[in-house]
Amino acid sequence: MSDTLRVVVCGYLVRGPLGGLAWHHLQYVLGLHRMGHDVVFVEDSDDYESCYDPRTDSLGADPAFGLTFAADALGRLGLGEHWTYYDEHAGRWHGPLADGATERLSSADVLLDVSGVNPTRPWWAGIPVRALIDTDPAFTQLRHLDDEAAAARAGAHTHFFTFAENAGHDAALPDDGLPWQPTRQPVVLDAWAVTDGAAAGPWTTVMQWDSYAERRRDGVAYGMKSRSFDDYLDLPKRVPRARLELAVGAPEPARDLLSEHGWRVLNPLEAIPSPWDYQRFVRASKGEFSVAKHGYVISRSGWFSERTAGYLASGRPAVVQDTGFSRWLPSGSGVLAFTSVDEAAAAIEAVDADYAGHCRAAREIAAEHFAHEMVLGRLLDEALR
Repeated sequence: MSDTLRVVVCGYLVRGPLGGLAWHHLQYVLGLHRMGHDVVFVEDSDDYESCYDPRTDSLGADPAFGLTFAADALGRLGLGEHWTYYDEHAGRWHGPLADGATERLSSADVLLDVSGVNPTRPWWAGIPVRALIDTDPAFTQLRHLDDEAAAARAGAHTHFFTFAENAGHDAALPDDGLPWQPTRQPVVLDAWAVTDGAAAGPWTTVMQWDSYAERRRDGVAYGMKSRSFDDYLDLPKRVPRARLELAVGAPEPARDLLSEHGWRVLNPLEAIPSPWDYQRFVRASKGEFSVAKHGYVISRSGWFSERTAGYLASGRPAVVQDTGFSRWLPSGSGVLAFTSVDEAAAAIEAVDADYAGHCRAAREIAAEHFAHEMVLGRLLDEALR
């Protein structure tokens, strides 16, 4: 697009100051900025104690740690003057755009509500295009069906995009009545350094064992990664030469279970506290091995991880559970989809047989399918049509 737009990106940095999660939101802001748009990142405390502090592993109302985290992350990307945070508990705005924030934000052309994790506020109403980006398909739709308040918040938007890329094809998403259009994670490629592959490194991923409770509707269970992992616990025995590491947020019994089955278990709060630590973690990896949330798989959503996109951009191959994404993304070189433990083991061995080739293919797939200019350009075109 040639015209400069005033774009507000609503996301989750101050309340979720985590090294890996941060990139999911940062790439929207950085990508739009690189495209020449006048972009502002805005976050809202919501009306409950929602600020996570990784130092104490607790939630509270004080945003101090997250404000420092966000200022550093955005500042290092050249976006230090492009953000603000509203603290409902104190009734004040923070950040470089705090003065006159509501007036500036309400005059925007487009609002991109990434993951739908910010509450609707009166200043939203003046923005003509308000796009909700669903990054948690199946579970987002279930929330809208089960929670009237969540459905009302969604209904405040004008456009609806989802990481369920098979929406409109063979995805079996719960029907919440909203006109979802497919989208995917944008990646600012030059923010991800490509280094020589770590052939002797571990296969890694970053994950939550249980993000929240399993959901059920119309006789269908939509589970977490803990349910998906049942079939893959013994993978280390299938590929004894591979090193398999998980930076996993999980209760002690789950961590013990994984260790007993040969997985090396890391604490993500220690291993990847900042966005830059996360990138170093990815570059030190041979590649990514990961299952997907059971709900993504059972719904054949076509969801593809924003985390995996970062591995690909770094030139690291990914062996990842197929959610139906193999319908639209090439699989077999750089990205290897699996649906069983036998396929997962075979994919890891296939990467070993031509590691350099798979590393090259990974970066090529990132450039062809996730480059921010293409993803965000298409999203804005659809929203403004």
